[in-house]
Amino acid sequence: MSKKLKSISWEWLLLGAIAIAIILRVINLGSREFWYDEVLSLLLSTGQKSLYSTPKDIPVAIANYQTLFSVPIEHSLSDTAITLEKLLKGLVAEPHPPLFYLGQHLWLRLFGNSEIAMRSLPTLYSIGAMGCAYSIGRYLLGHRGGLLFSALLGLNPFYLFHSLNVRMYCPLVFWTLLSGWAFLETSRKESKPKNLWFWSLILIISVAAGFMTFYYFLFFVASLGILVLLWDIQRWWQHAIRLSIGILLPLPWLLWGTRQQLNNADLGRFAAGSNWLDTTLKHLQGIINTLTPQIMWGDWVTIMPYIEIILSGIVAIALLAAVSIHLWQQNHRQLLLVALCFGIVPLLMMVAVDVISGKFTVGFGWGRSLIFILPGCLLLLTVWLEKAAGQWKSVAVLTLLLFYLTVNITDFSWRSRWMFHKIADIIEQKTAQPTLIAMNSNAWGHVLRLAYYLPSESPVMLLAQNSAKLADALDKTLIEPSQPYQYILWLDSDRPVWGSPTSDIEKKQVEQTLSPQFELVKTERLIGTWELDNFTANLYQRRLPNY
Repeated sequence: MSKKLKSISWEWLLLGAIAIAIILRVINLGSREFWYDEVLSLLLSTGQKSLYSTPKDIPVAIANYQTLFSVPIEHSLSDTAITLEKLLKGLVAEPHPPLFYLGQHLWLRLFGNSEIAMRSLPTLYSIGAMGCAYSIGRYLLGHRGGLLFSALLGLNPFYLFHSLNVRMYCPLVFWTLLSGWAFLETSRKESKPKNLWFWSLILIISVAAGFMTFYYFLFFVASLGILVLLWDIQRWWQHAIRLSIGILLPLPWLLWGTRQQLNNADLGRFAAGSNWLDTTLKHLQGIINTLTPQIMWGDWVTIMPYIEIILSGIVAIALLAAVSIHLWQQNHRQLLLVALCFGIVPLLMMVAVDVISGKFTVGFGWGRSLIFILPGCLLLLTVWLEKAAGQWKSVAVLTLLLFYLTVNITDFSWRSRWMFHKIADIIEQKTAQPTLIAMNSNAWGHVLRLAYYLPSESPVMLLAQNSAKLADALDKTLIEPSQPYQYILWLDSDRPVWGSPTSDIEKKQVEQTLSPQFELVKTERLIGTWELDNFTANLYQRRLPNY
């Protein structure tokens, strides 16, 4: 086969991989339920978080929560201003900047609060990120290198999962890649003044947007500062001005919102270990927890045995180290430098900050808090495949793309993500009958997901208490004569979040509370993609009176 024909074949293969990546996003927009944090994003985006109240020890109508999933009715510009004010005030209790939620708020107004509507904006960001990846790859490696970088990012299981999440992680990757692309364009040796001004503006905007999307983005900006000294030191002051302006633009939020967020922050969960060995192992665990899902398994890590996660993490670390050493030996040091500064350097900076501060932030959330290093890691692999893989290139590219595609297909086809739909199906069969849901969790993620998926017309009440208090609250509720429930659905969560799982003694207490008036008619085990999704659903029906 001629070199030209072979090049065309590779181009079509990579274009096909990019097309598949886009198709996977489109067909899976509504293929799974909102997960725990997504439903909080929806609540925050409506500007109605202040109206949410944690369930008490008396039943509350599910319909009270269902009204929180839409933007309140507004009759004037002043009403709109009040909604935006509530949105911003609701965000100061959260650990993240406001840009993502403001974008979702606008999207919510335009397209509604369905799963497809809410996820379509992050999906568009992900497609834009693939375009930026192509441009960076083309700048550094040529057309085929750009296609390969874009295909690897598009099919990467971790990024595909977060491309379909109503969270800030997917937009963060877009701003990372856009700022990286803009930085490279401003570093061109021969650039027309008009182009330089344009890319300077893009760099400033993308740096500001990235920082206003996720605070850890500051580590990527710092890594760009290091790259300036090693890549284009002659114009260091111009780059410094651009990066500084990008960081200073969010100053109004930093002075108002970030200060309040720090006061509300729960930093104790990142506390240091008990001794130096424990501390060292925890830092290493954080790196493994970051790289295993990002480079290899995506969301599968939530149910994988931890020994497999450790082994996969060691493989990922060894792979990145090996390709870095090989690129250095092959004298591709400038390309290696860019890839390392885009990915590995920010990771090492965060590890260093953790070591100095005695915290363990790296690895939190299975790598999603450091998702901005993912493009750099994939760029490192792309550079090696294009420049140093040699005769192994074809096999390595096909193996990696097929591996990513297989992980994605099995993840979205084999794993159940319809827990609360199944609960809704149980309730919907009893729509006309007064029904009480008794749940051993009053965490907002469980309460809101339940409210979102239950039919709005059903007369359903919710009694949500932790496992230790549920039986007493249920007993108090059932002696109330004005509430003659015909059905009780007892939802027993494996992980109630704000409490402990139900013990055998507590289960017995609930059963004894229900048995005088109700009989068990159905038990269903609901298993999801992680422990927060796992429930045992017990449906009880009121006993017929004895004559």
